[in-house]
Amino acid sequence: MVTDRTAPVETAALASEVEGLLSPAEPDGIYRDSRECGGGLLILGLALLAPPTPRPKSGDR
Repeated sequence: MVTDRTAPVETAALASEVEGLLSPAEPDGIYRDSRECGGGLLILGLALLAPPTPRPKSGDR
């Protein structure tokens, strides 16, 4: 004979907790503007594409 050894689960509380984790509320005051993000990416890209700083030449050569 098989007996169920699992504890009873409160489905309503668990379901509401899962729903809260799946769709969290957006925090107040944090909104992204696509123009600001695009500008930041452009500046980052230009910084990465910039030539490296020249190294000082040694007098031995």
